[in-house]
Amino acid sequence: MHSIEHLSGQLRSLRLNSLSQAAGNLIAQAEENELSYLQFAQQLFDHELQSRHHRRIEINQRKAGFPVEKQLEEFDYRAQSSISKRQVNQLLDFSFIDERDNLIFIGPPGVGKTHLAIGIGQKAIQAGYKIMFTTALGLVETLEMAEIKGELKKRLNQISKYDLVIIDELGYLPMSKQSNHNLFQLINTLYEYRSIILTTNKEFTQWGEFFIDENVAVPIVDRLIHHSKIYMLGGESYRLRQKNSG
Repeated sequence: MHSIEHLSGQLRSLRLNSLSQAAGNLIAQAEENELSYLQFAQQLFDHELQSRHHRRIEINQRKAGFPVEKQLEEFDYRAQSSISKRQVNQLLDFSFIDERDNLIFIGPPGVGKTHLAIGIGQKAIQAGYKIMFTTALGLVETLEMAEIKGELKKRLNQISKYDLVIIDELGYLPMSKQSNHNLFQLINTLYEYRSIILTTNKEFTQWGEFFIDENVAVPIVDRLIHHSKIYMLGGESYRLRQKNSG
């Protein structure tokens, strides 16, 4: 006679771990509700699919590398009048990812650029997309190390597997000529293939200040803005406002 323990063991052998843990409860519910064999089978499949979906989201959340958790529901649109809640909500169908478009948030420090980027990234993960978050400085260092090891192409291919790459704080520090070249290689790899969310405190006309080489700055800007939605954010710094009100 087959037991629930035996069934659970068989499910584990098939790597259906979540289903093996829930088997007893699911069988009891099926008996109580007098489900047909087909309904019970559907219940098993639904449980396993839902479990795998949640596990995939958890894995993608860890791999994303967000430095902090920022939710769009916590964004203060009253303090940031340069962008509306409706504009942000329109992005959450993620057609910009499907169509390989970019989002660029430009504005001074503390006006919510990173909050919006992370918040949109969090929602994209919930929708099933693979996201990578990095600061511009961290990205430059990663690419430079890969270049030294002779693994730049390999690293570029790894990054290109993400549906959306978020590059935060571009423009705070100048970059070397080699860093310019490496970043161009990445932007060129992702161009019309993956989406980018970029935050920066510099307008495009000022990019020569940190790229140093305008021969690199121009093609990078060209590729970024070709398929992009650009948002100019203004207002007082969130952090400064909180300090003054504290």
